[in-house]
Amino acid sequence: MNLHEYQAKELLKKYNVPVQEGIPVDTPEAAAEAYKQLKVQFGNEFAVVKAQIHAGGRGKGKIRGTEQRGVAVGKNAEDIKTIAGNILGGTLVTIQTGEAGKLVNKVLVAQDVYYPGANPVKEFYLSILLDRAKSQNVIMYSTEGGMDIEEVAHSTPEKIFKEWVKPNMTLQPFQARNIAFNFGLSGEAFKNMVKFVTNLYNAYVGLDCSMLEINPLFKTSDDKIIAVDAKVNLDDNSLMRHPDLEALRDISEEDPTEVEASKFNLNFVKLDGNVGCMVNGAGLAMATMDMIKLSGGEPANFLDVGGTANAQTVEAGFRIILKDPKVKAILINIFGGIVRCDRVAQGVIDAYKSIGNITVPIIVRLQGTNAAEAKVLIEESGLKVQSAILLSEAAALVNKAVA
Repeated sequence: MNLHEYQAKELLKKYNVPVQEGIPVDTPEAAAEAYKQLKVQFGNEFAVVKAQIHAGGRGKGKIRGTEQRGVAVGKNAEDIKTIAGNILGGTLVTIQTGEAGKLVNKVLVAQDVYYPGANPVKEFYLSILLDRAKSQNVIMYSTEGGMDIEEVAHSTPEKIFKEWVKPNMTLQPFQARNIAFNFGLSGEAFKNMVKFVTNLYNAYVGLDCSMLEINPLFKTSDDKIIAVDAKVNLDDNSLMRHPDLEALRDISEEDPTEVEASKFNLNFVKLDGNVGCMVNGAGLAMATMDMIKLSGGEPANFLDVGGTANAQTVEAGFRIILKDPKVKAILINIFGGIVRCDRVAQGVIDAYKSIGNITVPIIVRLQGTNAAEAKVLIEESGLKVQSAILLSEAAALVNKAVA
């Protein structure tokens, strides 16, 4: 589950992680008032307006049809109001959103952290995630933070450092000091970075994050270390431990079909192909998608109905797949282990009758528990459903459907 920047920062503050302070608003007038509050609180003339969407690259991205960037600096209340008005209600297109972009419903008016002082300011990069190859959490960091971190990783990978943390262990003090040392810090900045990294790792573990990225991680002119941006992804499987965090979900940022699928406990990911697929088990689903590509089609989705599929979940899956106008055929590939094939077959029949006229070909391959009974159900239903026994037969039918 993704969080907005302003939500992530509020959570990090609970773990004593210093952040760039800001006020989330949804109108230009509220943005101007937020600027005035920040000016009184911090004494700075400047403030930053930041579009709140679930995507990176906002600083380089533009509101469609304009030159307005997704992150912009204003020097007075009128500036801030104008910038917020240009961003709110617009579609922000970034390198991560693609041409579709994302609608901006909220902006964060944030304090200026580039205030003058005795020492030069510096932008770093730091993220924490799971290294699956080593089965350990890894802290990735670089002295070259900011908007071009992707180019840094591509062109100068030697500037990316890594620190691994063993399972069931906290970040050790020497590791936090090593990170601060590699950032080239000393004195008060060094001490503040050690505290920052330690508290940030505690937040990563405590919130059950799957990824936590701070870019830029900022050293101010008075040697404070703060998170200017925060990108937090929460592990969906841990939300039963965090009902307060589940309430932060913004479904307007998610694909509507994926939101609907989650209501039926379906594992669904929308893709750009022309063959809808419904499978039980992630491994079989991946193999089925490969088979679709080899047969000349392109998967329109990943849909795993799981081991508890019944007529209701199958019908829900059908309805979700059929909402995609690109779908030219639907392939159902079920191996009956825990799930019974006859239940799936009944779901196909019920869905067909309930939905009405389904114009795309439906190919069903059922093997395993009660497969024979399932085949009889489909053949006696009188519906235009093509059945297959072998995967190669299903592939041939898919090829014919999309040709």
